[in-house]
Amino acid sequence: MTEPTQGRKEAAERDRILEHSYDGIQEYDNPMPQWWVVTFWLTIVFSVFYYLNPFNTGVGSGMKAEYDADMVAFRAAHPANSGGGNARELLAVVARKSEVAEGKKIYAGKCAACHAADGGGMIGPNLTDNAWIHGGTIDSIYATVNNGVLAKGMPAWGKLLKDDEMQEVVAYVWTLRGSTPAKPKAAEGVVAAQ
Repeated sequence: MTEPTQGRKEAAERDRILEHSYDGIQEYDNPMPQWWVVTFWLTIVFSVFYYLNPFNTGVGSGMKAEYDADMVAFRAAHPANSGGGNARELLAVVARKSEVAEGKKIYAGKCAACHAADGGGMIGPNLTDNAWIHGGTIDSIYATVNNGVLAKGMPAWGKLLKDDEMQEVVAYVWTLRGSTPAKPKAAEGVVAAQ
């Protein structure tokens, strides 16, 4: 074959039109550029290593190890927010009148709609008697305020209030015990030990 004939044959091969037609539009039968094909295969190989290396095998630091280290550091720096109030801390807050007064303000804005301003109960239970549905100890009251009672419509205030605000509210609720509300709701739950 002579060179001019071979050149024409390559040009004809390059300009070959495919047999199908879409809405009257035809296309040339050209191969993908080689650099595109190589890039495509390299991304597939890279994706296998990317998926396996830091996330599942634990090779390298990995995101899970970084997260665990950050959580340990956070818990060390914020011990008051990691588990809530224990009875000793909460009773210490009850002894501080200024914090109980702050708790009363928060209670008036967040809790009084269901438990009444004087704690006598409306939709929510009476907080002034010794009967408690979810435990009458000060730390169980904290847990109830923190986690809420979704079945009864009480929100989890731990997501909405800071830890010191929750301690202040619990301290105020603790001081309501034994008081005499204007219209007390009937006792609900188990009578708590004094």
